[in-house]
Amino acid sequence: MSETVLTVKTEKTPNPNSLKYNLGKKLMEEGSNANFPNTESAKRSPLATGIFSITGIVSVFIGHDFVTLTRKEDVSWDDINQEMAPVLENFFESDQPVIQGVAPVADKEIGCDSENPETIDTIKQLIEEKVRPAVAQDGGDIIYRGFEKGIVYLEMMGACSGCPSSGITLKNGVESMLKHYCPEVTEVRAI
Repeated sequence: MSETVLTVKTEKTPNPNSLKYNLGKKLMEEGSNANFPNTESAKRSPLATGIFSITGIVSVFIGHDFVTLTRKEDVSWDDINQEMAPVLENFFESDQPVIQGVAPVADKEIGCDSENPETIDTIKQLIEEKVRPAVAQDGGDIIYRGFEKGIVYLEMMGACSGCPSSGITLKNGVESMLKHYCPEVTEVRAI
């Protein structure tokens, strides 16, 4: 019987309290993710539940082939990393799915500017093609949540949630780009 070796590479993120674990193994479909902001939300994920058993973990974000952990500031990454290896080994040996059951219904959009469907389509396309891939590189995700009265509402997840530089990224990066391509956009807000 051959044993599969799991190679885990950690990668720092712009958020000093988040660390990205590149697993090199498909966890979710491309473009999909699962965000677990607390232990209670992780009940449908055996992987996230196992990770929350590690002392000091405050949130878990699962991407296509990576996991991003956010810790309490007073817990060291060395301590977390020592506990993470057996959690990952146990999970992959169990052959359980990353997510069990049906995914929860997606959040409804905040305001829907029905007079500007082309603008909304352009905003969504820009977020999908230009923003999400860049944010995933940093261990997070950014999801379109609405457009109303010139304001684009976005939700930040994973390493991006609570990151000290996320406000700058939203204003200087995402907002500037959206304003350039969509003059109807006046502001971008995180929810």
